Amino acid sequence: MIDIHIAHMLRNRADKYGSKTVFKYEQGDDYNTISWQRFKQIAEQISKYLLHQDIAENSNIGIYSPNMPEWTISDLAILSIRAAVVPIYSTAVYSQLSYIVDETNMRVLFVGDAEKLKHAKKALDSCDSLELIITFNCEDSDDPRIVRFIDVAASKAVADDTSFNERLNNVSTDDLATIIYTSGTTGEPKGAMLTHKNFMCAFKRNNERLQLREDDVSIAFLPLSHVFERMWTYLLLYSGATNVYNYNPKKIIEVLPKVKPTVMCAVPRFFEKTYDAIHQKAATWSAPQRAIFRWALNVGLRYIEYQKDGKKVPQSLAIKQKLADTLVYKKVRAVFGGNFRMLPCAGSALSPHILKCFHAIGMFITYGYGATETSATVSNMAFTNYDFDYTGDILPGVEVKISEDNMILVKGETVFKGYYNKPEETAEVLKDGWYHTGDQGYIPKPGKLHMTERIKDIIKTSTGKYISPQKVELVLSQSTLVEQICVIGDNRKYLTALVVPVYDAVIKHADELKIAYDNIGSLLEESEIIKWITSEFEELQKLLPSHERVIKFNLVEEPFCISNNMLTNSMKVRRKQVNINYKSTIEAMY
Repeated sequence: MIDIHIAHMLRNRADKYGSKTVFKYEQGDDYNTISWQRFKQIAEQISKYLLHQDIAENSNIGIYSPNMPEWTISDLAILSIRAAVVPIYSTAVYSQLSYIVDETNMRVLFVGDAEKLKHAKKALDSCDSLELIITFNCEDSDDPRIVRFIDVAASKAVADDTSFNERLNNVSTDDLATIIYTSGTTGEPKGAMLTHKNFMCAFKRNNERLQLREDDVSIAFLPLSHVFERMWTYLLLYSGATNVYNYNPKKIIEVLPKVKPTVMCAVPRFFEKTYDAIHQKAATWSAPQRAIFRWALNVGLRYIEYQKDGKKVPQSLAIKQKLADTLVYKKVRAVFGGNFRMLPCAGSALSPHILKCFHAIGMFITYGYGATETSATVSNMAFTNYDFDYTGDILPGVEVKISEDNMILVKGETVFKGYYNKPEETAEVLKDGWYHTGDQGYIPKPGKLHMTERIKDIIKTSTGKYISPQKVELVLSQSTLVEQICVIGDNRKYLTALVVPVYDAVIKHADELKIAYDNIGSLLEESEIIKWITSEFEELQKLLPSHERVIKFNLVEEPFCISNNMLTNSMKVRRKQVNINYKSTIEAMY
């Protein structure tokens, strides 16, 4: 059986690896394991159950759940009957769920836990197409339309092997594999359609670059409903590696030392927060300890300048680097489990300084760029001759060019086939085989790519200056006092910003100054706090041109989050919504 389809890949790997562990998941204080054989067995049982429910080829079946092994098992079970998987973010509210169910004419929905089941039950009663819910981690239900995954896996009332094998034998590389709804920073969600050919080509291209191994261990940290974690999980299967499912992403730092992963995909926010945490911890050390930390970091930063270009490291620097590794780097890496050899990272801008600092301590972040519409595959850092200031090396087999208005265009077998039931939106972005990403960027050297900004996010001031808000936000986010920031200035005379501060740092500073306050809201209005952060911003903005500097800012109490619609499900700021929510606050700054 040749790997032309993800369902074939599963069976080929299961036959090859047999009793080897493919998944781990937390059970109390320990981890349970699932072998390749068991994975295949349960997936086929779920496939046969779906056939028994008369699920036709090309049907759309949803998964609405946090990360757990059942997510991926159901995913592969659905694909094995030539149906398409429609992942739904576990943070999705009822209106988002029902929109997707209705648009895709969904008959079956897999649901992760009791919280999601509340919305799913409502959809079951109100959405015409939805007939069946299969729950992963929920109590038994009296409703015959709601069944448990564990019962389905053990059920004998399933289709026979003949009908299942017929489906499996008739699969095509052009079969639709998934419809992934992009949360989008503007407009209604659009379902990007990716085929098995898109994925299989992406596996090959990414594995040539990333070189995953059979003995690698990863953690499913980002939501599987996002193309990045989904592609990464498939790539682990493709490579024979082991995946450990993390149910609660907020506890990732607690989990890492237990699992000791060798690889893991993450978004820039993970590294920004851990970078801040490391430096906040270092600030509490004694003066000699802080001096050693600064020395070690500087040694590492000098060392990687040779390493990135494949140049021979001077002997004196190599000796210092080994000493710094013993005194500092190993201790920092131990917080992350101590075994990381590679961490793919994408999703938004990452400060080159933060990127360099992690490389300096021996954590190789392979920073890159991609989109749902490109199967998450456009560029990432190679292991040699890489650049910290760019967004990676363009992957083999992927064509990239820059349009006249500096938009990144992508062509190749990893590019999607269009948006589900949205021909006009598809025609806007797919032209002559080129996907028009909507992202601004340039090719600094042959084979290199640098994504700079979402074109829709570019600010044009009333004086005619074009400014990348993301660039300014990266500069100001270097402050350990900033939790979130949104720069504003479109059609305005100057830039302003809304800043969600690090509350603990503000409270600590207030206590040191003996500032009396009633609540966090009143504290953020205190002149001493505003002066403190103003001084920090002035220092950080010294090297920015005057028109790119934030002139005024406002400290806001409410974080940007999914529930208030100021963040997308993939944690990008919805600038338009922020402007709406804080309209009066913004006007006051002008």
